[in-house]
Amino acid sequence: MAALSLFTSWAACAADPKVRDLADLSLEQLSNIEVTSVSRRAERLQDAAASIFVITADDIRRSGVSSLPEALRLAPNLQVARVSANSYAISARGFNNAIGNKLLVLIDGRTVYTPLFSGVFWDSQDVMLEDVERIEVISGPGATLWGANAVNGVINVITRPAGETQGTLLAAGGGNQTKGGAARYGGEMSSGGHYRVYGQYFDRANTEHANGTSVFDDWNSGRIGFRADWGGTARGFTMQGDAYRGELDQALPGTQRISGVNLLARWNRQLAENSSVRVQAYYDRTERTQPGAFAEHLDIFDLEFQHALRPAASHHLLWGGGYRYAFDRVDNSAALAFLPADRNLRWANVFVQDEIALAPNLDLTLGVKAESNVYTGVEWLPNARLAWKAAANHLLWGSVSRAARAPSRLDRDLFSPAKPPFLLAGGPNFQSEVSKVFELGYRSQPMSAVSYSITAFHHIYDRLRSLEPAPGGGLVIDNKIDGTGNGVEAWGSYQATQAWRLSAGLLELRQRLALRSDSLSTQGVAAEGNDPKHQWMLRSSLNLGRAYELDMTVRHVSALPSPLVPAYTAFDARLGWRVSRDLELSLTGQNLFGPAHIEFGNPATASLVERSVFLKALWRM
Repeated sequence: MAALSLFTSWAACAADPKVRDLADLSLEQLSNIEVTSVSRRAERLQDAAASIFVITADDIRRSGVSSLPEALRLAPNLQVARVSANSYAISARGFNNAIGNKLLVLIDGRTVYTPLFSGVFWDSQDVMLEDVERIEVISGPGATLWGANAVNGVINVITRPAGETQGTLLAAGGGNQTKGGAARYGGEMSSGGHYRVYGQYFDRANTEHANGTSVFDDWNSGRIGFRADWGGTARGFTMQGDAYRGELDQALPGTQRISGVNLLARWNRQLAENSSVRVQAYYDRTERTQPGAFAEHLDIFDLEFQHALRPAASHHLLWGGGYRYAFDRVDNSAALAFLPADRNLRWANVFVQDEIALAPNLDLTLGVKAESNVYTGVEWLPNARLAWKAAANHLLWGSVSRAARAPSRLDRDLFSPAKPPFLLAGGPNFQSEVSKVFELGYRSQPMSAVSYSITAFHHIYDRLRSLEPAPGGGLVIDNKIDGTGNGVEAWGSYQATQAWRLSAGLLELRQRLALRSDSLSTQGVAAEGNDPKHQWMLRSSLNLGRAYELDMTVRHVSALPSPLVPAYTAFDARLGWRVSRDLELSLTGQNLFGPAHIEFGNPATASLVERSVFLKALWRM
């Protein structure tokens, strides 16, 4: 356990606030926002047969958040807990911990989970929030289209095309916990394309323990990047890349350092009226040095292809495949080792999905993906969905899916200490964790001022990770936990007046996990996650005339069971002032009225989330 804890017109409108804010659009117009994460093709949010919530660019701006993990709090179907100044635990439908591994995260089509533990180092993943077009958050499986790890959800961060970020943007802000700034410039190329370049930096101060002592978890990071686009939906090409470097303070033996660079290219072409192809490739290099634990040097190459066509009037057929290669090199320490230290990892997949119109208002979707990995071979990931459009703005849908979480290096190759006798050893026979999922959802806009979505789900989990006693002593990682997860997630919006919108979200979750009959574990099931039984949020977005905005959010999270973390309620608010067409000032406060609270971890050693204020200036030219 000690070793495990070490891993401890909408796009256009959003792009130019001088034209119009999303807050000024009707709920009916917002329901027409196109999403791509559910079926890998553009479709109206109202027609998407999945539990999907969209965080818009204006949601991000009006929340006043300054990092990607904080922006994800806006999705009511996610569980987001701040572990420290530089660490977050983020999941969907449970199993939340600092090394969570059942959520797939993409940034502009680039998969960002690490093969080290099949999760996300959130301290390495960031974007310039002013360039984000939307964040599509699916709770529930997406394995048929997105592959292993899309077990309990998919987060797809989508930035704006370069043509929608022209001119100069400057942003700067500071407060009692965070300070930073960003600059971006976009222009037109002689070849007819558009480009943008950006740079940003931020610094977050140390947090404190409940007894007032410092945690030594200061976090600073700098990032630069670019994007260039040519053409459009009929025939287009995109190239983009980023480079970053950061430092994460820690108590002895020294400061953690992270760095990385990535480069992505994507080409799409319309072959005929109902046929299109897309090819995407990227390279991603990451480095992480954590003194006293390990240092990792990871190179990933990824290639994917997809072809959409209409073989008949009632069929939308999508098929494709991909290949991913990773060369992972780890410098081990005496306390922690990945053996072998260097490993080549390969993933390959082919998939097909057919959307069949059974009737004008009834669609059936059938799909399957075969994905191979170096540990367990081929995993089959099927999916079936039925969607009934009872009326123009009423969608009833149900689905049955199988998803798998393939083994990571942590499951097979982790040892502590580095030499025998081992207190903890990777499981040589560790298999993929499997989830069989049943969902029933309803999305409706019964009137122009009201919209809502509600989903009930039932997950059956097989072969979850457990810690078993090893024959020679110590513990070995195995697959001897089964269980279920049941719950309801719901959200909705009410346009009280043209200037005032109210939103709410609710998540109820009940998990029942148990050791298998052949398990000899004395560790129990607590390590699989520490999840609240319910959480809710209320948001109010109010325009005070043409120049001022007032946004308020109340979030409540119930107690975490093991280790016990008390329930908390947080109140956040932002006051924005449009000084002119080009200049915007805002003041954001978080946890304004409640006492400092813990969101995750052992209360005796965890970080407190305290009251914070942040003043920001945004200048567009």
